[in-house]
Amino acid sequence: MPRGASPPTSGLRRRFPCRRHFGVLVAMDTAGGAERRPRYLTVREVAEEPGRLSALGRVYDLGPLLRERRGDAALNPLLGALGTDVSHCFDTDTGHPLSRVEPRTGQSGSRFPLGVPGSSQLHTPRSDGAPPWDAEWWRDPRLQLGRLSAAPRLLRLLNTLTGHSCVIEVCGEEPVGAALQRARGWREQLRKYTVCYGGVPLQPHLTLEQNGIPDGTAELRSLRLDPKDFIPTVLLYFNDDVGEDSEALQ
Repeated sequence: MPRGASPPTSGLRRRFPCRRHFGVLVAMDTAGGAERRPRYLTVREVAEEPGRLSALGRVYDLGPLLRERRGDAALNPLLGALGTDVSHCFDTDTGHPLSRVEPRTGQSGSRFPLGVPGSSQLHTPRSDGAPPWDAEWWRDPRLQLGRLSAAPRLLRLLNTLTGHSCVIEVCGEEPVGAALQRARGWREQLRKYTVCYGGVPLQPHLTLEQNGIPDGTAELRSLRLDPKDFIPTVLLYFNDDVGEDSEALQ
């Protein structure tokens, strides 16, 4: 090849002309982009991170409330519910806590762990002027972390250059750009590879379903088949950026 000549264009580059922008779109989408998308979390993420619980499809981070009321014995029922879903304590129509009657005293109140635990401690003024964290934590938007996914699913990533693969749990409601960021050890690769399914590059701002990757979990379970044996696989193709950059200069 003569000095200064560009390398031959590969068939992959001709087929996937949009691949160089994938990493940029992933970063924009996960950072909010032009339109801020809600954050989705899985049951596993709620259970594994301290201070979290879910209720009626929302995920809460109660860390600020618990730190401000540290040592308050009235919060013990709430501490015992961390990492779980407490939707059964709410009225699904109104969103208000369900009431309960104390058998020994006959007094009514909210079901634990919701029941406004009246703090036995005085609230000291905050240096930032912010109001104290409300004991009715389900009403406080500052404690809402995101939404609980109703469609968690598994996805396999396969690097066609190295042969390495991994399986991640993603949320079916989130765009592909955010879903792929769950593969923590693969984030750098996503900026250098084109991600495809069925020979078609994925669009980071669309969900897996919108990218033509249906969720067959329910159908597989109805057939008594394990969804882990039928995990869809997306392929990562390395981008020949050197050749493309040379062509762009001509």
